[in-house]
Amino acid sequence: MNFITLFLFITGFLFLVKGGDLLVDWASSLAKKFWLSDLLIGLTIVAFWTSAPELVVNIHSSFQGITGITIGNILWSNIANILLILGLAAAIYPIKIKPTFLKREIIISAMATLIFAVFINDIWIDGSNTAFVGRSEGITLIILLGFFLYYLFETSQQQTNHPKTDIQIFPLWKSLLWIGLGITGLVVGGNWIVNWAVAIATHFGISERIIGLTIIAVGTSLPELATSAVAAYKKNSDIAIANVIGSNIFNILFILGTSALIAPIPSMPGTNTDLLVLTLATLLIFFFYMKGKRKRTIEKKEGILMLLLYVCYISFLIFGK
Repeated sequence: MNFITLFLFITGFLFLVKGGDLLVDWASSLAKKFWLSDLLIGLTIVAFWTSAPELVVNIHSSFQGITGITIGNILWSNIANILLILGLAAAIYPIKIKPTFLKREIIISAMATLIFAVFINDIWIDGSNTAFVGRSEGITLIILLGFFLYYLFETSQQQTNHPKTDIQIFPLWKSLLWIGLGITGLVVGGNWIVNWAVAIATHFGISERIIGLTIIAVGTSLPELATSAVAAYKKNSDIAIANVIGSNIFNILFILGTSALIAPIPSMPGTNTDLLVLTLATLLIFFFYMKGKRKRTIEKKEGILMLLLYVCYISFLIFGK
């Protein structure tokens, strides 16, 4: 390992953090310009683009015929989104959850996970010899994404109350330009961190399995991590949690659906265990919503607990198999 490797690794983090900062600020400005909520922007623009690394990795793998990592990448990323990213965001600043968001988007995320579980276990339904997500299931997921987006924009049009904020509104071209720069910073920074982290880990003799389960899995979630952490620091709970939940929905409906259209995706050992962990992590949000000292809020101590649960999960993946 040389100085250049370490320099590029650190530079990647700087790109990542600044990209998240730009994306949160200018996405909020864009939302206010069109009288849209931060939740809607977080669930769509922010969530979609922070899921770009997962999209690139999975589509590339599907075209190359390496579909074995697709399901693992989606599940590990979704679990990291809740336990690691939402946990870190709550540890930075308590995350307030709006009742309508809990009843709608979080439930939709849970339903998407359930549909995923049914598709990957349809071996028990059609009696086939191999469990996989086929092209017909991929089409179904893409259609469900279309319904989800239509539902989001329909409900946003029904909003009549728009709280006053001190967020400055800029021309559309300027907002889109800076959002684009923020997304570029996230993608470039995340890519550099993963590449040079692998180089550093290899230099110190860390096995490829551990690199795959930690650096690569977490690396594809770095844009969500930076965006939600910055949003929490700026006390913008809506974008912090909407980015996580929206990304989870996009990962299943869009990324898994698109990957399955390219090539059928077989199940892999441990898939149902990971699905169970993801389901329990989603239910944990409901639990914290009801049981927190301040209801409808994920407190700092609960965020720390989520981080500890994520460490336990990663430890199980590495040492328990």
